[in-house]
Amino acid sequence: MFNSFGNILRLTTFGESHGKAIGGVIDGFPSGVTIDMDFVQAELNRRRPGQSRITTSRSEDDKVEFLSGIFNGKSTGSPIGFLVWNKNQHSSDYSEMQSVYRPSHADYTYKLKYGIRDYRGGGRSSARETISRVVGGALAKIALRQLGVSIKAYTSQVGPIRLEDDYTAYDLDLIENNPVRCPDPDKAKEMEEYIYQVKEEGDTIGGVVTCVIQGCPIGLGQPVFGKLQSALASGMLSINAAKAFEYGDGFKGLKMKGSEQNDVFYNNAGRIETRTNHSGGIQGGISNGQDIYFRVAFKPVATVLMEQHTVNIDGQDTTLKARGRHDPCVLPRAVPIVEAMAAMTLLDFYLIDRTTQL
Repeated sequence: MFNSFGNILRLTTFGESHGKAIGGVIDGFPSGVTIDMDFVQAELNRRRPGQSRITTSRSEDDKVEFLSGIFNGKSTGSPIGFLVWNKNQHSSDYSEMQSVYRPSHADYTYKLKYGIRDYRGGGRSSARETISRVVGGALAKIALRQLGVSIKAYTSQVGPIRLEDDYTAYDLDLIENNPVRCPDPDKAKEMEEYIYQVKEEGDTIGGVVTCVIQGCPIGLGQPVFGKLQSALASGMLSINAAKAFEYGDGFKGLKMKGSEQNDVFYNNAGRIETRTNHSGGIQGGISNGQDIYFRVAFKPVATVLMEQHTVNIDGQDTTLKARGRHDPCVLPRAVPIVEAMAAMTLLDFYLIDRTTQL
């Protein structure tokens, strides 16, 4: 399996949903960075289960334990190893699933590819693996702060309920004020009620997370196979349930003419800037200093608490009614994961850029 992400900054993750722990090793992290442990834990708290009535009821404190790479509160430049112990598994909830393939899960493909699968919560394919990404992302965010970079993501759509304006129309400081993580309080209430209604039906729903990166240095990314948007897309589409990625105007820009969509340059008190930002802060695969913004679409969670048709491991038709504790919508808990993948991608590309010129 490919269990590592990044180039110079490289995160390798390990662990399964119902194993003893989830963990990782971060290599290539710069030395001398003061590590704010409270911030790292706060980021994990944003991802952890059991936050509200619209998330899974699995009860995990998700406390991170660092094993190496940090001394006297600073990174040493050596590999940073860490663990988060699993404490609240209900493996018996999955006993009936060991002989059947759950619709739209990785059960069938894993079994076919590896000849064996961990049926307890999906094993390695479980979204619980993203704990390691959030830890890596939190450390990357801390390093990026020194460069003046901020990364904020939010829920911009749940099912048919969506924000109609772009990110500039909202106060992004309101994101954490509601369980949906939406900067529009009224839409957030609608989204929360809709998710709860879907949950009561035993069903699930998808949506969109929007992410905004501000303060990104000019020049990150390569012009051919190392385009910044390609790396961001790769990171986002590696997240469980992610189905699509678009940056800048994306598909909306197809309705515009080139003369309307071009971001014209001007001299802003000695600094070259663009009057518009249809490009989403990236041109030719390289950051141009404007805000980078993109959207990630997430499908409805595949585990629904209602009877569905499937087949067993012998290919015989059967039915399955899933049990267990599952999210009716991944969006609220996906927000910090999207931020984490963006932060690691940006820090990695910043470190790569330091090798471009002597």
